[in-house]
Amino acid sequence: MNNINKLIFIAAFAGILLGLIIKFFPNLFFVDYLLVVTDLLGKIFIKSLKMILVPLVFFSIIVGVSNLGRGKNSSLIWKSTFLYFVTTMSIAIVLALVVMNIVQPGAGLVIDSWQSVNGAVTNTMTIPEFFKQFLLSLFENPFHSLASGKILPLIVFSIIIGIALNDKKDKFKAAKNVFTSLYEVMLKIVHWLMLFAPLGIFALLVNMIVSQDTELFSQLGIFIFTVVFLIMFHGLVILPTILYILTKISPLHLWREGRPAFITAFATSSSAATLPITLSIANDNFKTSKGVSNFVLPLGATMNMDGTALYEAAAALFIANLVGMDLSLAQQLILFLTAMVASIGAPGIPSAGMVTMAMVLQVLGLPLEALAILLPMDRLIDTFRTTINVEGDLVGALIVDKIIKP
Repeated sequence: MNNINKLIFIAAFAGILLGLIIKFFPNLFFVDYLLVVTDLLGKIFIKSLKMILVPLVFFSIIVGVSNLGRGKNSSLIWKSTFLYFVTTMSIAIVLALVVMNIVQPGAGLVIDSWQSVNGAVTNTMTIPEFFKQFLLSLFENPFHSLASGKILPLIVFSIIIGIALNDKKDKFKAAKNVFTSLYEVMLKIVHWLMLFAPLGIFALLVNMIVSQDTELFSQLGIFIFTVVFLIMFHGLVILPTILYILTKISPLHLWREGRPAFITAFATSSSAATLPITLSIANDNFKTSKGVSNFVLPLGATMNMDGTALYEAAAALFIANLVGMDLSLAQQLILFLTAMVASIGAPGIPSAGMVTMAMVLQVLGLPLEALAILLPMDRLIDTFRTTINVEGDLVGALIVDKIIKP
């Protein structure tokens, strides 16, 4: 995966460089032929993403929800953990939405090469009308949703199946194993798609630079700075404050004792790879109950993604600005819910948010071509957001441990 990330960075640099050369020397003999090839490769990459998006979301949510029933944990641990996950991710997303609406990076700049926005979830309507339409849109024929690529009703159906699979009967366990195996197959296909990603990113960026003003680069810098600031604020202020209020554990104690896990998360960009270290720190340094840490931390490595949720909400607003789409309050509510579900469904591996980011963009009717500018910077931002994801998991285990202790 590290090699893929390096190749994506090199491909992005090469695509931008070649795009600039063509932009300033448009009469070169190879330009027309090259643009035909890059246009084809870029479209294949985007269609490949759309191909894998629906089945990956379907199987990943089923597996994630069905795993909630594992283990002999008390109702209090389960409820406290879920409440903590939802609360901190909600805070992260709201923080991103508020600040991005104030800063508005990319506003007034339009990417000419992207397709016009279509298929957005909402139009201008009153809040009651929005909620009525939104709730009705969640319950549709699942086969029609699969065929038409409607993500939100598919998510609801996936959650229902996942809840049903919590049944302990053997026949349900067999079904759960089938869905888990199919989910692993989807991850394998995503791995293959990532091998093609550098070429696809190269092609998309060449076409984008040829038709785009270079002012885009300054807007990208503003976006990256804003996102990193938001992630750091969430990790250095919000999470430690929640921890101190509920447990009286100081931020300095959290960072000092949890440092090995945070450094590992930053270096690997993987919540899953960091999990053994996080478990050791929770049990040895903070003396949490093993019943709590063994439940909260593995579940958090899959479901509790504060940094990812924050990033996906911010990125969607940035892309909306670049295509001149002013998201209404109703659409931002959709973005809030979709970013949370997408972050929950993202595996704890490097750059796994690529496909879930595509889900967020598609739900809002935003162009998937936007991934061409998001992916090259993803590895840098991923280090920060994974660190915050792991910090959030550890904080959650400490809070739940405090709640269940007399």
